[in-house]
Amino acid sequence: MSALDDLPPLRDVVARHDLAPKKALGQNFLFDLNLTGKIARNAGPLKGVTVIEIGPGPGGLTRALLAEGARKVVAIERDERCLAALAEISAACPGRLYVEAGDALAVDYPALARAHGDDGPVRIIANLPYNIATPLLTNWIEDPAWPPFWDRLVLMFQREVAERIVASPRERADYGRLGVLCGWRTQARILFDVPAAAFTPPPKVTSSIVEIIPRPVPPRCDMAVLARVTQAAFGQRRKMLRQSLKSLGVDPLPLLQAASLPETARAEEIDLAGFVALAQALRPKTS
Repeated sequence: MSALDDLPPLRDVVARHDLAPKKALGQNFLFDLNLTGKIARNAGPLKGVTVIEIGPGPGGLTRALLAEGARKVVAIERDERCLAALAEISAACPGRLYVEAGDALAVDYPALARAHGDDGPVRIIANLPYNIATPLLTNWIEDPAWPPFWDRLVLMFQREVAERIVASPRERADYGRLGVLCGWRTQARILFDVPAAAFTPPPKVTSSIVEIIPRPVPPRCDMAVLARVTQAAFGQRRKMLRQSLKSLGVDPLPLLQAASLPETARAEEIDLAGFVALAQALRPKTS
């Protein structure tokens, strides 16, 4: 039996520290140990891995990650009320849990990984607060340094966001900028869904666990240019590309010809290779 087994149940911890979830912080706590254990197992193996966790709250997933063998967990928590509960977990696992108090959107993640990674793999595993999930993911995907500091992301999103991450032109309703950017640099898949009833309080939506693995060598393309192209194309997704791409400030017809794309196509019909070709065609005109 490990020291983690001696920790009190999470519901008791929440009651003792008066940790009622705050809607403003996007807090939905997971008390189901079977579920937190399932997330940790699907993110493994964790032996020798430094895990960065965002928004641990009272530490349900944190406990599971440590129990699954993570070498170290670095937890970023904005809610100061949760720090005492996390300190109890840290005391049970000396030298394995480090808590960084602060805003997850303001963290220098590569620097954090360098400080705690000890030359081993770094993985981000988190039940992300819904209100910051997409900005965090976009920042990690758009990092100029590639391959990135992380070897895998295992993250919880609203189901509709998860479907956008893994979408291709086959799923036109969900396909957009996020799917193109993630598809360019990573391989993403939905592992399983988490019902609303699993949370306290239950959200109004189903959630999904998504695994995102970086491609060591993505198709050659400039990230900033690709971001501009996808913004223009999907910003007016109902229009043909010959119209929507005019917002780039250049004549779109030569771009489409260089990329071998029909001028009557719409953004939702263009696959990753097509957007990469458009970005390659645009870069000489903007450099």
